[in-house]
Amino acid sequence: MVHLTQGPDAAVDGNPTADAHYAHPQPRKGFFTDTSICIGCKACEVACKEWNQNPVDSTFALSNSSFDNSEGLGADTWRHVAFVEQGREQVEAARASGRALVSLGMPGIRRAPGAGGPGHDDGRAASAAGGGLSGALGAAGSGAAGLAPAPELGGLDVLSSLGDSPGRPDSSAVDTTPPDTPEFRWLMSSDVCKHCTNAGCLDVCPTGALFRTEHGTVVVQDDVCNGCGTCVAGCPFGVIERRSDGIAQPKTDRSPAPGAHAEKPGKAEKPKKNKNAGVAQKCTLCYDRMTDGQTPACAQACPTTSIQYGEREDMLARSQERVAQLHAQGRTEARLYGANPNDGVGGTGSVFLLLDEPEVYGLPPDPRVPTRDLPRMYARAGIAMAGMVAAAGLAFLGGGRR
Repeated sequence: MVHLTQGPDAAVDGNPTADAHYAHPQPRKGFFTDTSICIGCKACEVACKEWNQNPVDSTFALSNSSFDNSEGLGADTWRHVAFVEQGREQVEAARASGRALVSLGMPGIRRAPGAGGPGHDDGRAASAAGGGLSGALGAAGSGAAGLAPAPELGGLDVLSSLGDSPGRPDSSAVDTTPPDTPEFRWLMSSDVCKHCTNAGCLDVCPTGALFRTEHGTVVVQDDVCNGCGTCVAGCPFGVIERRSDGIAQPKTDRSPAPGAHAEKPGKAEKPKKNKNAGVAQKCTLCYDRMTDGQTPACAQACPTTSIQYGEREDMLARSQERVAQLHAQGRTEARLYGANPNDGVGGTGSVFLLLDEPEVYGLPPDPRVPTRDLPRMYARAGIAMAGMVAAAGLAFLGGGRR
């Protein structure tokens, strides 16, 4: 199979910049997102919006289907923290399939066993510390709904930085183990553009608005994009979208800033369209920051190092070490996503550590760039055309006059 977005040497080395013909290509950069230590704070979402001046895409209200109010990636949201909330039926069905489920639990602070005062139930505290529950779900196994406790965070002491000042809790008397809950299993994952090795959006762009940077990432040039939307259909992850301002009309105007309003003396304010309305938009991996040697805004803002940034080879090594660590702890459902160079997109620049199957996180289990099958389609179309020409020739020669 011939890769359309890179040469054969690049496919072997895993660096797609070789096909971009840079005189001095840089090492491929990328993300490693460790979902096992994501706390769902959405700091990465906020940092991404602030740095890139992306407009708001919600009314700051709950979605009524999840605690997540942004719900997914889009033209205005280039980083999205997914809240994977599974109820009792889903957890029981998953357990029946044999998967060794892991629950990240609900954040909170509880008193450690034996540290209670009058009336404190040490038995209940011990059960809570171990993730035990009463009732049907607790009887199914250890932990909430028979789930393994959350992955180790490397001995992180949340309260150690609080000091011993008056009013501060005593860290030695507090259990900081993330607790489980009987109602549902909660997983979290910060999703982003995958910056694929074989990028479908890059393959199908007719104007050259999408280009491969010297760092191996894929970026949209706002001033070149004509808003045709071909790249939207070319992305197997549903990441890239056209920015909308609610008006169905061709892209003719770009305001200087998201949500800007025109102010003219003597005339009423007339709202202008969002910045780059009608233009395809997605994560650039903070290309402007990368060129200055800075860390992307989302990774800079992440408080738990769930989002790590660097050379992709280093990110792969870190991710493989982390998976080995979790497997050694018995969390055998931990797996990498995007690290396989033989998948349908040739591997991705953004590698994810997942605690369950990709479908649980809304990711395709076997992503395939749509242009992957073009050579075979062209060959079949050629055979069909040759057959039609041959049939027409035979009909002409054998028909004669009557």
